[in-house]
Order: sequence, then structure tokens, then C-alpha cells
Amino acid sequence: MSQSRKPAEATAHRKSLSRRHFMAGAGAAVASFAVVKPGLVHGTAANSQVRLGLIGCGGRGTWIAKLFKAHGGYNVVAASDYFQDRADNAGNELGVPQANRFPGLKGYLKLLEKVDAVAIESPPYFHPEQAAAAVDAGKHTYVAKPIAVDVPGCLSIGDSGAKATAKRLVFLIDFQTRADPFYMEALRRLHEEKALGEIGFGEAIYHATCPFGRMYDTWRSGPENPENRLRAWGLDKVLSGDIITEQNIHTLDVMNWIMGVPPVWAVGTGGRKFRPVGTCYDTFSVLFQYPNNVGITFSSRQCEGHGTQPEGIRNRMFGTEGILETEYGGQVIIRGKNFYRGGKSPGIYQEGAVANIKTFYDSIAAGKVNNPTVETSVRSNLITVLGRTAAYENRMVTWDELLKSKEKLDANLKGMKA
Repeated sequence: MSQSRKPAEATAHRKSLSRRHFMAGAGAAVASFAVVKPGLVHGTAANSQVRLGLIGCGGRGTWIAKLFKAHGGYNVVAASDYFQDRADNAGNELGVPQANRFPGLKGYLKLLEKVDAVAIESPPYFHPEQAAAAVDAGKHTYVAKPIAVDVPGCLSIGDSGAKATAKRLVFLIDFQTRADPFYMEALRRLHEEKALGEIGFGEAIYHATCPFGRMYDTWRSGPENPENRLRAWGLDKVLSGDIITEQNIHTLDVMNWIMGVPPVWAVGTGGRKFRPVGTCYDTFSVLFQYPNNVGITFSSRQCEGHGTQPEGIRNRMFGTEGILETEYGGQVIIRGKNFYRGGKSPGIYQEGAVANIKTFYDSIAAGKVNNPTVETSVRSNLITVLGRTAAYENRMVTWDELLKSKEKLDANLKGMKA
């Protein structure tokens, strides 16, 4: 189902990642695979690979499945996508037997019979249902961000994560920044050493061009056809969650990481001013109000910037003793009294995924099922829905009000094959 959901800067960042660096990471992963203890890999014999199934065989799904294979501890044995051609294309690249390529909306259920673990890379609308089914079937579960498109979906992922822990299963949500050493050290200093002093206010931006231009012609060929909408899912606000959830979650997750608690309320606006097709907005402007009168302004765009700077995925947090600046793929630094030089990770898009794939494997091998990525990812996703709701409805929406929402988005996929 899925095509690439990489941030707009990621293509350049991926090219900057040296082969030697990547192979060094892969070599370390293979070394960890070689010391798997007997009986710890669920559903497999000692020192054998984890049988992995790919759910969602678009650009990012196929790309990340290759990283799983490069790790050395996984064997990609099954693939599922609504579209047979995508399942076949991925299957051909990954060496998946024809008999283990499953099309249709429910094809992933057949995949679950063949695997020990799944990587869910389908459009976000499907993540809660697919993750719940995987955990119910006793499978370790790796989920791409965003985890859901609405409040019930976010809460469902939280429930699946808790159920996975209870069933001794690993459940990991893939945020690249959370695995980056410069981000990790800067945030450790902020939280443990109070490197910024008292936080006053902050800024968050996601300014980039539209990453979904390749989908325009498909959408124009007939958005009333649900199969066209599914192929062009990045232009559909229900299937994707709109850009604030699908793309902007990267910067809003960093905001959540910095603050460590949910916002009290949000007000905002937005619209579609630049993109010629689709139902998603291409601009958002939101104010998030946090406890102690800490305001964080957020803005995003998906349109041509004509060279304006700064662009990209950036956060700035201003405190009484310093300022934290972060950029996805760029500089992470703390300025001021408690200076931290930090550094740059231009290969973060791939390096973060490689690190998370290794963590997923190591957790399976060690039986480590505390699943720490679930709670923070659910909150980050809910923050995107809070901002989206405030912008759609042009009013203040409180966190408490949001959590009570029972609204479940309906993609209206009637008539599509199961």
C-alpha cells in the first residue's frame, strides 16, 4: 500500500550516508544476531533468523524491508499490499516466494500465518487495525509513524502496545530522531541537567516542498474511485491524516519530547492554497499552550520556498539559561550557559531506521518487552490531531476535550476487494 513517506530533505540525506558507515552499522547488527540465546526469538529456533512480513509494499516499505535484510537477523518471508503489482514488485526485490504475496485489504491476515514479526508500512489509516491483528496473532510488531489518523486509532495503538507487553511481545514505533545520538544527548541535558533553565517559549517548523507530486496524475484520473485514492493516499486527508499528522509529526514529536507533558490547548488555522489536487491542507499555523504559560508556535508548508531560509524540520526552545536548536539532518546544539556543541546527522533518515531495526531485533532476542516507544508516540500523534482539529474548526481545542473524542475517520473504501 504505502509509498515513501520520507521527510522532504531525506533524499539528499540518504545520499550523504557513506557505504562504509552503513555497512559498519549492519556489521554490528550481524554480530548481535550471532549471539542470540536459545529460545529467546519468539517462534524460531535458537540462532535462526526472525521471519519478517512486510505490510505495505510501496517505496518506503520496500526500502525499509531491505534494511531489515541487511541487518542479518531477519528473513523477509512474506509481503502484503492491497495492490498485487506492489506486492509482486516488493516480493521480487526481496526474494519473497510468490505464494507468500498477499493482495487485498485483508491480505495481511494471511501474512500473519507465515511470520514471527511484522513491519507495518501501509498508509496510516490502516495502522491501528493491522497492529492490533498482529499482536492478537502473537507477532512482534514494528510500526511506521504516524501510528493513526484519529483519537480512537491512537488509543488503539496504546492498547496494542500494552497487550504486546502482557504477551511478551516487542512493539516498536519508528521515529528516527529518537534514535539519533545528538538529539538524545541534548534532550538528556535538557531534562536531567536543566540545561535551559526555566523554559519560556518555543518554535517548531516543518517547511518543505510537496513530497507527493508523483501522485497528482493518479488523483486527477478519478478521486471518486477508492483505488485511485489509495494509490494517491498522501493527498487524501483521511488515509494520511493530513500533512500535520503524516509529515509534520516529525517536528511535533520533538516538541513533545522537549516538553514531556501534553499541551493544555491549541488554536490554529490552515488551508490548501498551493497544491492543485487532493483534500489535504498544504499550510498549518498553530499555537500550542503548555503548562506554566509556555507557548510554542508551529507552522508548516508544502510548497515552493523560492530559496527562503530557514527551511526543514526545526525546533527552537528558549530558556532562562540557554536555547536548544535542532534540525532534522542538521545541527543539534544548546547555546548559552550550559553549552553543548552537539553535531549533525545528515544520514538520519537511514541511520535512524537502521538503529531502530537493530533495537527491534535486540529486544526480541533479549525478551525485552517494556516497549518504551509506545506512550510517547501515542502522545505525539494525539498532539498532531489536536493541532489539526483546532485548525479545521478555527477554535481553541483543549487536550481534555480531544481525549474524549470518539470521532473515527472513515475512508469510505466500499467496493474494494478484501
